[in-house]
Amino acid sequence: MAQGHAREELVVVDVAAVPEAMGNASREPGALSHLRICDLSGQLAGAGATRVLATFGAQVIRIEDPVTKGLWDIVRQIGPYVHGDTSPDGGSGFINHNVEKLGITLNLRTERGKELFAELVKRSDAVTENFAAGVMERLGFGYDRLRELRPDIVYVSNCGFGHTGPYRPFKSWGPIVQAVSGLTHTSGLPGLEPAGWGYSYMDHTGAYVMAIALLAALYHRRRTGEGQWVDLACIEAGIAMTGPAALDAMVNGRMQRGERNDTVHSNRDPYQGMVPHGIYPCRAEDSWIAIACRNDSDWAALADVIGEPWAKDAALAGVGGRLARQDALDADLAAWTRTFDRDELVARIRAVHIPVAPVKRPPERCDHDPENEAWGLWPTVTHAKHGELRVDGQPVHLSATDWRMRRGGPVLGQDNERVYSEVLGLSTAEIGRLAAEGVI
Repeated sequence: MAQGHAREELVVVDVAAVPEAMGNASREPGALSHLRICDLSGQLAGAGATRVLATFGAQVIRIEDPVTKGLWDIVRQIGPYVHGDTSPDGGSGFINHNVEKLGITLNLRTERGKELFAELVKRSDAVTENFAAGVMERLGFGYDRLRELRPDIVYVSNCGFGHTGPYRPFKSWGPIVQAVSGLTHTSGLPGLEPAGWGYSYMDHTGAYVMAIALLAALYHRRRTGEGQWVDLACIEAGIAMTGPAALDAMVNGRMQRGERNDTVHSNRDPYQGMVPHGIYPCRAEDSWIAIACRNDSDWAALADVIGEPWAKDAALAGVGGRLARQDALDADLAAWTRTFDRDELVARIRAVHIPVAPVKRPPERCDHDPENEAWGLWPTVTHAKHGELRVDGQPVHLSATDWRMRRGGPVLGQDNERVYSEVLGLSTAEIGRLAAEGVI
């Protein structure tokens, strides 16, 4: 059927007549079940933010492109794959980062797609995205246009360098953010080049900042009726994490990394208040323990546990003496810890109230940790294609309005019928025509 004819069939209902959002994909009530988020975000930095809201009950409508089968979001297409499924529905990271979200497809290259998106904006409390700067304007939905559609809309954009300044056109990923913000410069081992973290941790931090900013803007709107544009730069979120190092450089002119790269030791306290402070080997292969002595009293207690002459040396009693002999102290301590089984040693040191912990491998943390099990940190959700799967929980519990996770991330276009009928009021026949024309 011709696209023009189909457009005549569009049912546009009165926005005021549309019921408020009532819960997430599982229709669970929650602290945020009155909110509807029109979500164009993806990857980790954007999807991670709206994930928080969805698990606390917000109705997050995740919009993806039917032409590319959602694969602008690389997390859909990278492993580990669930049950070996390399299709857009098998990426475990996507399933995890999009729990409790409704998933629809919408082709914004078409005029009908733009019309439908405009109607979704009118019925939403917020629009979220983490495209590069300028993408929304090119799509015809910059903040000015969104505000025309709904004057009190909250619009959150999350990109590497924000929408102002000379770096605006640059694109970024987590490791780039870490490098430009200065975080990579403060990480590494003596005598070696700066070291990254092996993963895009700033994507996760950017997501947390985005979620906080979104909630702050929504709360402001609730008090005043005023919407706004939240322009978030992940670079700035990274810079905020360098606080002590930046302050030390600006106020004292002191850099953490010297000319010979010998002043950074990521396992040690950079401000020299805690010695020893590091990761030490235990008896089994690739088995480690973390120990942090906060003060002289902690060291005295640890020295009693060690019970060897070197630990009782009076020169080590004060923090200054331990700092002066830190390399030798770490070597002696490592030689001592290496003679113990990890968990036995953790128990002995913990008994005298010194901060200590095992360095756990992922299987231990996920499958054999009674603390995590008691917390409910790995809930089981149901995925439309792959059945029951475990995902990340939230590291917080609310006594009255706790998070809930029942459904995994949506398969591509899973909720087209539900969203287009319940939110926009379209008939099943019209939804079928839109699909046949490649609009959804």
